[in-house]
Amino acid sequence: MHFSLISEIRRRLQRDWTVRIDHIFREANFAADHLASIGHSETIGVHVMARPCTSLLYWLFFDRMGIETPRLVSMQ
Repeated sequence: MHFSLISEIRRRLQRDWTVRIDHIFREANFAADHLASIGHSETIGVHVMARPCTSLLYWLFFDRMGIETPRLVSMQ
């Protein structure tokens, strides 16, 4: 489904530079989770917002305040 996007990410990771990728659970980054949800209805590509959409402002506030929600993660 997103083969071309994943291929492009892998290609960029192989460049001669230092890259660090960290996994942040969605409960610790509401804004990114919200943008990912919005992205599911958009076409693949770069989308630039002149200002955050109204629905994002709520989640940016939570992230700025350091508010998190608990999550049970099973380690298998």
